[in-house]
Amino acid sequence: MATKEQQLTSGALPFGKHIGLPTIAGPTYVTAQTLVQQVAYLLSDKLWSYSPDTFDLDVSARQWVQEQEQNVHGYSPKVQAMDIRSGAGTAALGYLFSKDFDVKRRHIPQAVLASSSALNFLRQALDQLSLLYGVSNPFVAHVAASAYDGTSNGALTADYISSMWLAEDLGFTLISSQSAHEAQHISLLGTILSQDVPVIHTYDGVRMSRDTTRVVDILDQANLQKAYQNVLKAIGDDDHKHSTAEGKVLKTMKAFNEELGTDYKAFEYYGHSAADQVLVTFGSVESSLAAQVAEKLAQAGSKVGVVNVRVYRPFIEEAFLKALPSTVKTIGVLGQVATAQEVSEGGIRSRLYEDILAAVSFNAVLDQTPEVRDVKFARSESWSPQTIAGVYHMLAGKPRTSMAQPELVPTLLDDEVQQYTFWNVDDAPSASAAYYLAQALAKDSSQNVAISMAHDNLVQGGVHRVDIRKSPKSLDATYVITEADAAVVNDVALLDKIDVVGGIEAGGKLILVLPGVKDEDVEKKLPTVARKQIAEKDLSLFLINPDATELQIEDEGFASLIVQTAFLRVALARAEETGIQKLAQFSSDSETLEKVAADLEKTLRQVEVPKEWAEVETDASKPQPLANITTNSFGSWDKSEEESPSLLQTWQKAAKGLLFKEAYGTEDRLRPDLPNKTFTVHVKENRRLTPLTYDRNIFHIEFDLGTSGLTYNIGEALGIHAENDHEQVMDFIKWYGLDPEEVVEVAALTSTHKFENRTVYQTLIQNIDIFGRPPKKFYEALAEFASDENEKNTLLTLAGPEGYKEFQRRAEVDTITYADILLEFSSAHPSFHDIARIVAPMKRREYSIASCQAVTPTSVALMVVVVNWTDPRGRDRFGQATRYMYRLRPGQPVTVSVKPSVMKLPPSSTQPIIMAGLGTGLAPFRAFVQHRAMEKAQGKEIGAVLLYMGSRHQREEYCYGEEWEAYQAAGVITLLGRAFSRDQPQKIYIQDRMRQTLDEIIQAYRKQEGAFYLCGPTWPVPDVTNVLEEAIAKEWQASGQKIKKGDTSKEIMKLKDEGRYVLEVY
Repeated sequence: MATKEQQLTSGALPFGKHIGLPTIAGPTYVTAQTLVQQVAYLLSDKLWSYSPDTFDLDVSARQWVQEQEQNVHGYSPKVQAMDIRSGAGTAALGYLFSKDFDVKRRHIPQAVLASSSALNFLRQALDQLSLLYGVSNPFVAHVAASAYDGTSNGALTADYISSMWLAEDLGFTLISSQSAHEAQHISLLGTILSQDVPVIHTYDGVRMSRDTTRVVDILDQANLQKAYQNVLKAIGDDDHKHSTAEGKVLKTMKAFNEELGTDYKAFEYYGHSAADQVLVTFGSVESSLAAQVAEKLAQAGSKVGVVNVRVYRPFIEEAFLKALPSTVKTIGVLGQVATAQEVSEGGIRSRLYEDILAAVSFNAVLDQTPEVRDVKFARSESWSPQTIAGVYHMLAGKPRTSMAQPELVPTLLDDEVQQYTFWNVDDAPSASAAYYLAQALAKDSSQNVAISMAHDNLVQGGVHRVDIRKSPKSLDATYVITEADAAVVNDVALLDKIDVVGGIEAGGKLILVLPGVKDEDVEKKLPTVARKQIAEKDLSLFLINPDATELQIEDEGFASLIVQTAFLRVALARAEETGIQKLAQFSSDSETLEKVAADLEKTLRQVEVPKEWAEVETDASKPQPLANITTNSFGSWDKSEEESPSLLQTWQKAAKGLLFKEAYGTEDRLRPDLPNKTFTVHVKENRRLTPLTYDRNIFHIEFDLGTSGLTYNIGEALGIHAENDHEQVMDFIKWYGLDPEEVVEVAALTSTHKFENRTVYQTLIQNIDIFGRPPKKFYEALAEFASDENEKNTLLTLAGPEGYKEFQRRAEVDTITYADILLEFSSAHPSFHDIARIVAPMKRREYSIASCQAVTPTSVALMVVVVNWTDPRGRDRFGQATRYMYRLRPGQPVTVSVKPSVMKLPPSSTQPIIMAGLGTGLAPFRAFVQHRAMEKAQGKEIGAVLLYMGSRHQREEYCYGEEWEAYQAAGVITLLGRAFSRDQPQKIYIQDRMRQTLDEIIQAYRKQEGAFYLCGPTWPVPDVTNVLEEAIAKEWQASGQKIKKGDTSKEIMKLKDEGRYVLEVY
């Protein structure tokens, strides 16, 4: 006998298995992520994937490419997997606007598959796309709202605010799917809406998108193509083209609904027709739950309702007000914010709340203006029917804690729904049983099955939970099971870690895999808390003992077969025979399964639960088990991960490669370890701009380009590929006992089949960030080499959740380096090739260019501040790159690269420019002013130049002061607003100087259509933006224009879309 292989390819696939593109049609079992990929694959020219490890956002699409499946345009689209890093979107942008791009495909959408955690890295490219959208392909980003929350347990959270911020800032349309049942439709709608403006389609990426469920009305390829083309045809008239952004969305949705027979709205209301309290939500799980709870409460007579926001941007106020019942007295806005701290801070409001408040405050529709409350929640919030019900009770003036009272929490699932939970240690032999059983249950066409999996890699070396629901009706339940009919646990130790029993309904069944344990020893194996709960809830307890079998079956899947058949007997007794027949299609042959089922007389037994268990006293001082696991991964931890080896070689090996290049495939390249195109330039000038007695060292450094071929544009940044300090490196080499001339061979970044050769000294100088700050994984990796048990345990503690605070202190207070750790834990002495493997590579540091190449064609200049501090040990510490640059002397070579930027001059020289720079944020504006001065010298008419600068003291930090004043005297700079915050008793900041010259800003920015730029730290952005909004409001008031709340903010967004409000902050 051999069990059939269960290909658990990915948790993003239905039942963890690949599904062919042609089979996605009609009623079938899918995940929402599969449906999103189907639409993107069939309708797009190319798919750009930004999927973190284990997220598998493109797993189906990549397989369809291999199977050479074609899209509706008659060819197989490419799926381009991209790294999530700074500048991540530039490749896609370059493809769209390449000279080689086939213009015949300009009408075909481009699609992005990404997690919300990737949006920050895509922002720069998306900002540029929004400016060029008139000549671009339609663009839609399908964004799975999923990101790590940054806490010690590394939880994955449904992050919507990243999409909300981006859509608002860049003027994108933002829509959401609220369940798997509508994921295909909304993906299609988003693709159609992208004909007018870039679209972000977001949906829960932690649970909803990955749950396997049965969706009835799936469009196959032919019908998807038909719907797409028919809706495009319906909105292709001139009337649509000349509509407002809001009008285009509404007309498109109307045509979409008419084509598909659906009733999607920008704002969808559920609940009592005369509700007093109304909740407003945006997202997937929270919206779906809020609608279900509202309907149940309304049926019971509670006057509550919910408005689910389908289209967040553009925010169509009229449609929102129309969706509200006229009776509403209180509106609770369920608004997501970034952290739990922001929830508690009264001064912080959610984005959604601000939109709702503005719409309600200035409405002319409602008879009475309702109270609007901001019900903030952090991204880490996990919603359930109980917590949503608690919000409704709170809006009604009842204590939110009343949600704990069962009679106040509506039951969303009827009695026909059966629920099962499986708790598995990842590497247990029986862990696959739940997936086999789910597939067998799904073979019953009269039933709907939903399966959900969650992974926690920090409990018991890796644990996963599988929830299975079965119902004659369609299922939409994207929350954990709290009242399971039966639960299966494959490792009894989990009962001590997790409150498994608490999630089983009273009178339910608990099945434990407990090998080799006699009845009289069961009590010793079960934790006290679990025994007490089992008795109190009157659970039936069943034990599986695989060791008791007499079957001679040598197969790794045998343990899983025992669990499968045991589950059928215990949980589905009346359907055991049918269940075995269905299991035979997936798990094993019928004959073997029947043998295993017959053998249950020996391997499965029910244990009587003594009444005394309910009376046992529990130790209150002992840590209580977790209520649930924390989802911190989408897959099991790969405990057998292997890395490409690096080897110490002799100089003779490297010499052979140089002498016999063809035989060894040798290539000569400058810095082959770097992914960017690099250039060698030489220091031309390096001078300090601040006095030697001043505590801040700001310096000007200029490089001679020579014959490097380097070119740059105004506003771009120069990447400095710095080197570690020679003396520090030699000290480390001496202390660690290394030979600086020994050759190290490492696998190339571009291909593991190629190797790069460099000396130990060169590696430490240029490649390995040995004096950088180590992450947790370094402590864990180093523990493998520790020969001292105390040191090993300390390293593992620092790498785990229990060592979080100490790790934070080391990283943020002591600023410990890799070298410090190697010195501290001397028994851990990895070889140099292991150091090259476990220590992170050095990264380039980017600085805004402070020169204009049209003015200084053979050089490039930077303005840099030295980063330095003193650690608790009294050691002087420095930023690696700034110290490297400050020590450079004229003539020394430096490796550099160029990074694009959003800082661009307006297209016309007569357009005014308003610039605000703090500290070294002045750098790009030096280039701007140089360019305007050159244009003036050429006889061109130039627009007004307003330059605002901020620093602490004029005497010490008036950097390039003489230049600015000379440009002002020459008529290049029109206004010079200098804010030296500490030169007078009252603090004066850059926004104060701007407010003092509001009329000049109105003239240059509004009346002469100038462009505004801000460069520097992020903190002044709100204050500076407020000044610009004041200028807009003052101009409108002078012309008699009425102003509603939020209008000036919308105008700023419009200016941003036009490239006239540009931020480069850090």
